[in-house]
Amino acid sequence: MRSVQLAAAAPRTSSPGRRRLYLTMSLLGALLASYVAVLSTSASAADTLISQGRPATASSIENAGTPAASAVDGNLTGTRWSSAASDPQWIQVDLGGTATISQVVLRWEAAYATAFQVQTSASATGPWTNIYSTTTGTGGVQTLNVTGSGRYIRVNGTARATVYGYSLWEFQVYGTVAGTPGGCDTVNAALNRPATASSVQAPFTAAAAVDGSTGTRWSSLAADPQWLQVDLGTSKAICQVGLNWEAAYASAFQIQVSETGTGGWTTIYSTTTSSGGVQTIPVTGTGRFLRVNGTARGTQWGYSLWELVVNTGTGTPPSSPAPPSSPPPNSPSPSPSTQPGTDVLLSYNKPGVASTSQDDGACWQCLPLRAFDLDPASRWATSPTGGWVDPGWIYVDLGATAQIHKVVLQWDPAYATAYQIQTSADANTWTTIYSTTTSTGFKQTITGLTGTGRYVRMYGTARSSTYGYSLWEFQVYGTGGAPTAPPAQPADPAFPANNLIWSDEFNGAAGSKPDPAKWTIDPGTGQNGEIQYYTNNENASMNGTGALVIEARKQTLGGRDYTSHRMNTGTKFTTQYGRVEARIQVPKGNGLWPAFWMMGADFLTGRPWPYNGEIDIMEVLGRNTLEGYSTLHAPAYNGGNGYGQKYTAPGGADLSAGFHVWAVEWNSQGMRFLLDGTQVFYASKATVESTRGPWVYDHPFYVILNLAVGGDFPGPVDATTPFPSRMLVDYVRVYK
Repeated sequence: MRSVQLAAAAPRTSSPGRRRLYLTMSLLGALLASYVAVLSTSASAADTLISQGRPATASSIENAGTPAASAVDGNLTGTRWSSAASDPQWIQVDLGGTATISQVVLRWEAAYATAFQVQTSASATGPWTNIYSTTTGTGGVQTLNVTGSGRYIRVNGTARATVYGYSLWEFQVYGTVAGTPGGCDTVNAALNRPATASSVQAPFTAAAAVDGSTGTRWSSLAADPQWLQVDLGTSKAICQVGLNWEAAYASAFQIQVSETGTGGWTTIYSTTTSSGGVQTIPVTGTGRFLRVNGTARGTQWGYSLWELVVNTGTGTPPSSPAPPSSPPPNSPSPSPSTQPGTDVLLSYNKPGVASTSQDDGACWQCLPLRAFDLDPASRWATSPTGGWVDPGWIYVDLGATAQIHKVVLQWDPAYATAYQIQTSADANTWTTIYSTTTSTGFKQTITGLTGTGRYVRMYGTARSSTYGYSLWEFQVYGTGGAPTAPPAQPADPAFPANNLIWSDEFNGAAGSKPDPAKWTIDPGTGQNGEIQYYTNNENASMNGTGALVIEARKQTLGGRDYTSHRMNTGTKFTTQYGRVEARIQVPKGNGLWPAFWMMGADFLTGRPWPYNGEIDIMEVLGRNTLEGYSTLHAPAYNGGNGYGQKYTAPGGADLSAGFHVWAVEWNSQGMRFLLDGTQVFYASKATVESTRGPWVYDHPFYVILNLAVGGDFPGPVDATTPFPSRMLVDYVRVYK
């Protein structure tokens, strides 16, 4: 954590303002690989991914949210298996038949194995044969070319790199399975081919769905039908199609082929019960052109695809999971409201009642009202007094009789695996309008409901863990009731944003100090094991040629042996949405840690980190200035579990050799992080809510610049670290 000690009229208080990413180097490296790798990377053109969607088991799991199945679900960035914190631990996959294995790809989370074996067996209980072994594993993404056979394959960890357990984002096995059809090429035939669409929501073009990047997407207008098609160049036998949907997915669509692209379309796959996400669909068809034809939207928005992957050949990959025949029980297929255009949020700031609630050091004021306040960083939780028990429930009084059409639940990790949504006229007699026994937590949007009542209740009957029930948000939509209008949010900016609303160009005379009308100087010590003392403006000044110099020195002050500088726009300037950018040259040297980041402004009024939210636009470690990091921190994902990306500079540039522009383009749908105009990470609000937890960034933030020395993330300084070391800032600009 970086300490954010605010210099202001009131006495300064130290607070853990910033938890860093020292556990996420492997995690962030893994994020560089996209979903496309699942379908288009293997040992050879003849071998296929044979582990995805297959049954997986493990020696242990950390909690219900990190099961073995999450390591073979094709989601490279959002779901993972994690074990108990002991040695040994293992995860194994049933390949469905005797397999000849040529390659294994391990995408480790930060909690990786330094020593492990890859093993095969004809039986789930052994004996096991080693086909790979190491005692010097370094985590990250490991691609292992192996030779082995067996129906079962496992990773057997024998020494951990951290105090935590073992954790894999994805365990991918390539090869062939005896007795199954083959010949499906794993090369993406659609990659960078000409693509067109029925419509485009600028700037999300059709080409963005076939560019090999899950950070770019095609998006259509909000109408039915809409289609996206790709020209494969020549007529091809198509055996598999991969779809990576954005949150605006198709609930009904067809995959079609044609020789001309202008007609004669043949449907080779059709569904009316799609639930979006990542879909790997075996098909059989031939054509030069392939299109995805959406006929019913899963949301009120258009259709949107991060990526379309087409595999060609004569056979169907044996590992491809069957296309979904029905949506998960906790996510029924969206359907239009029974009152189109009239549904509103009925539950905002309405009174809540619960079976119990928690209010202690572990969950302060986790009262019923917190689930209805539209604050994604506050929550309701059942009380541990007397032990967490079933059932557990919470209901809202809508103030008058209402017709209920939609309920949105944003679960904490302590979620209900089985629950009912119920309505009542008097809070005594309840009618169930929705029920599930297979809930998987995170964000659940339950649409197509038909219910009437003044009161709406979530009635939990089975918990996901030994803890109780906990909801960040419980939202009820429909007509009637006595709704209170929530506060209006600012409009989303249009990008590219070009209305400059705040800047500092640092054009002062040599030796002059940062403008006190724009910046609050933030002296004191840092967190995360940092060894510097931030001085009261002694370590920052203009160089006279248009840049601010933030200097780290080997100097004893404030009980520390090094000094540096940190400053923020604090009470001077905050912004919600827009483009925030800075042109910076970072220093090189072991233990140096420059950063350009933002904190939620409610931190200034007492909300503790990480509940206020943190946006790290740029962090670079001086020990490796070929890489940068952009990361988000929130209550449900922070520190070592922050949601972010490690990346290299365009062209492999050394970030310390010159100035580079880091920016975030931020609106109510997500954040696009850029380095020198190239997108390096996209954080989708919908994806975060459905895979990590609440999105806490729809409120004002302020800007921070600092240069830290030492700490858990960058590591120690040594004899090679140059002092003084300088971080140069050409400008900071904010656009709407």
